[in-house]
Amino acid sequence: MNPNATPLTYRDAGVDIDAGNTVVERIKPLVKRTFRPEVMGGLGGFGALFDLSGRYREPVLVSGTDGVGTKLKLAQILGRHDSIGIDLVAMCVNDVLVQGAEPLFFLDYFATGKLDVDTTVAVVGGIARGCELAGCALIGGETAEMPDMYPPGEYDLAGFTVGAVEKSELLDGSRVREGDLIVGLASSGPHSNGYSLIRRIVDRAERPFDLDLGGVSLADALMAPTTLYVKPVLALLRTHPIHAMAHITGGGLTENIIRVVPEGLGLEIDTSAWTLPAVFDWLQREGAVPMPEMWRTFNCGIGFTLIVPPEAEAALSADLARHGIAHWTIGRVTRAGSGGRVRIG
Repeated sequence: MNPNATPLTYRDAGVDIDAGNTVVERIKPLVKRTFRPEVMGGLGGFGALFDLSGRYREPVLVSGTDGVGTKLKLAQILGRHDSIGIDLVAMCVNDVLVQGAEPLFFLDYFATGKLDVDTTVAVVGGIARGCELAGCALIGGETAEMPDMYPPGEYDLAGFTVGAVEKSELLDGSRVREGDLIVGLASSGPHSNGYSLIRRIVDRAERPFDLDLGGVSLADALMAPTTLYVKPVLALLRTHPIHAMAHITGGGLTENIIRVVPEGLGLEIDTSAWTLPAVFDWLQREGAVPMPEMWRTFNCGIGFTLIVPPEAEAALSADLARHGIAHWTIGRVTRAGSGGRVRIG
């Protein structure tokens, strides 16, 4: 040991334990609002506990993990940190919903070079709000301060969720039949996909964030949080014969719906069934993006799809309207043809 060396602390190395403790104290009431009756204990344990007893006869657990991609960069450029957590939750819970599962609990991972208390609380507050909207408990998480790993003002996010569904009610695509209809539920915008291309287009256009797109600024349109479909779709599953569902994420309309359709069957998607929302129209024109690239990169206004038998369409549509969800019948299931399994036009 060098007797002349200046004593070092963790704070000197760039990690502020006191700031971390402040974050925990400020988020406690936000997290508490998300708790369900099945949550055992509170925050602060080494492991989070959730009691499944009595809820299911043959439970199947469905798990999912995701991030929000480079939408984070846009949030940091704009200084908007309060809704990106909703995106994080939605990307995970909408995925497990596809198999008919109810999201039970959620865990988050937040990493940054230097902890900014207000920014961290805003982000985690958004995560808590997303969990409230999805009906799942924010049961735990990790806040990591890692000097030299991230530039000043930057942070990264990841989320993980566990849901459950009765084994007999699991949706795995096996019920899909030729002639079934595809009902598309409206998205709120690009959700959390395609933002590397979006940022390239926005930068080339010299960042016109105040541009008006039918009463909404470009910044607002791009930062609109991902729609949470959990509560209305779980209600629909109880009363309608839904054969399969798909969350429209990376890969867009051409690559996501087909994932839940059995081999030998294909899809016909009618893009004239809905109007391309203004933000996508601007991105396509400003970026000179070919339409096939649009369909396989963005959701183009359709964030979630339900595949149903034709006789169920009218009642399902009426219930979607009662839930206030804009929707369109956007295609049907066909026999797979020689030209590929997905035909879009």
